Amino acid sequence: MEWSELKAKAKERFNGACRLCPVCNGVACAGEVPGMGGVGTGMGFRNNVSALADIKLNLRTVHRVNAPIMSTALFGQEMSMPVLAAAVGGTAMNMKCTMSEAEYSAAVITGSVQAGVLGMTGDGPNPEVFQGGLSAIKAEQGKGIAIIKPRESERIVLLANEAAQAGAVAFGIDIDAAALINMTRAGQPVGPKSFIELEYIKRNTQIPFIVKGIMTVDDALACAEAGVDAIVVSNHGGRALDHTPGTAEVLPAIARAVQGRLVVMVDGGVRSGVDVLKMLALGAEFVLVGRPVIAGAVGGGAEGVKMVMDRLAAELRAAMVLTGANDVRSVSSRVIYPPAW
Repeated sequence: MEWSELKAKAKERFNGACRLCPVCNGVACAGEVPGMGGVGTGMGFRNNVSALADIKLNLRTVHRVNAPIMSTALFGQEMSMPVLAAAVGGTAMNMKCTMSEAEYSAAVITGSVQAGVLGMTGDGPNPEVFQGGLSAIKAEQGKGIAIIKPRESERIVLLANEAAQAGAVAFGIDIDAAALINMTRAGQPVGPKSFIELEYIKRNTQIPFIVKGIMTVDDALACAEAGVDAIVVSNHGGRALDHTPGTAEVLPAIARAVQGRLVVMVDGGVRSGVDVLKMLALGAEFVLVGRPVIAGAVGGGAEGVKMVMDRLAAELRAAMVLTGANDVRSVSSRVIYPPAW
């Protein structure tokens, strides 16, 4: 499948939910939630993209980096690069496509595995969302991460242990979904989590625990104190709270505050391998990719997801060579101008 063919098929199958704009910046789809846009004015979505666009790279070619090391490991799982497919649930509501939850999850997990990385699966008011994700993870011998909505803590523990039984590498909660109306309307309330609740979840689960939706140093430190294994600096793709800063803006301070205490991940506006390198230089250890992976899965299934990941890998490799970055595990702020920290 050619790249142009993948995009054309995705645009057709989205049925208007995503326009596959030349620049995916949240302008055309602002306020389209459900859909692929950002909530309200869409500024959270746009701030993610513009914050990354504002980061400049130092072009360096006087060095000996010809074959940069891109492989790394997460929770003992070897990966071809520090990139993961972000969790998405609600194909019918958000994407308006004919893919079932199980089909979408299978495309993301299998395509990610084929590219040598890990994919995440989602959750929602319909049990098919979470269970479809677990089925996809089981089918790939546990090579996936299950993300759970910030439900009541006892329910999170139950679902997390189901993920462990499926062999999942880790589980997480997207705490930035704390005000989702569709969950509450379905009789499955969600909400913020206190320090005590985070400790309880960690203490009663068996596999690494990720908290996604951290945008302040205080919240990051609370996660570290509670024993959380990893955080994702994220504003839910601009789909939770309007007018939040871009994740690239808040990442450096958060990474500095918790360095060495837990794994720092990030998402938000990542569209290329160059964006991945920028996030690594700002302090992230792993980068989640959302909307491009969605388009890959809708347009080409597992093959489409692999195409997206392979394209990111090629771009990341070229960017590392042209900035003199030798190893993804030790990218410093020297690759960006001016250095962030």
